[in-house]
Amino acid sequence: MRCEGLWDDMTAEDTARLDRIVDFFNEVGMLRHTPRSGYAFLGSGRESVAEHSYRVSVMGYVLARLSNADPARVTFLCLFHDVHEARTGDLNYMNQRYVSCRARDALKDCLDGTGLEEDILPLWDELEEAASREAALAHDADQLDLICNLKEELDKGNAFAADWLGSAVKRLRSPAARQIAELVLRTDHNRWWYGRVDPQWWVRRGK
Repeated sequence: MRCEGLWDDMTAEDTARLDRIVDFFNEVGMLRHTPRSGYAFLGSGRESVAEHSYRVSVMGYVLARLSNADPARVTFLCLFHDVHEARTGDLNYMNQRYVSCRARDALKDCLDGTGLEEDILPLWDELEEAASREAALAHDADQLDLICNLKEELDKGNAFAADWLGSAVKRLRSPAARQIAELVLRTDHNRWWYGRVDPQWWVRRGK
């Protein structure tokens, strides 16, 4: 597809593809408004699918670097892993006991006509089949994001989060992810901003 030149140079096919890409962008934006539904069962915490996907992508990149895997591939796997939920919503583990989800069909329809199908659908298949080391790391990044959120809820007093943490940690596949999870579980989630400053700073406020 030609995009660099004048609009007059665009073919009807090019224009149709760009129209579908605009639709795709708007559809991905729906993830900002799509809640992660499991928190209703946990009783505290909340996030959108878009918020979840961003940190999963960051975590996937880091896990790949720690594991000498392909950082770009893991990041791409993470980035697109929940795009279908703009259409299906997020089915939590209780939902999944009773409801089947045509996730790949939803993603295929989302991508139809954009020209991105050949790039993104194979990534989704690789992740779904856990067909590579990078896919395993992407799965771990997905769980690590949940583990960090659950630890935050535990720190804030939701004792039930401990049960969820036990299950989530057992789902991890890579040594790097298991080691990081161990550290997460023994670290105050506020340490990054509150615990790494001289306590007197909070009294003086930098004066």
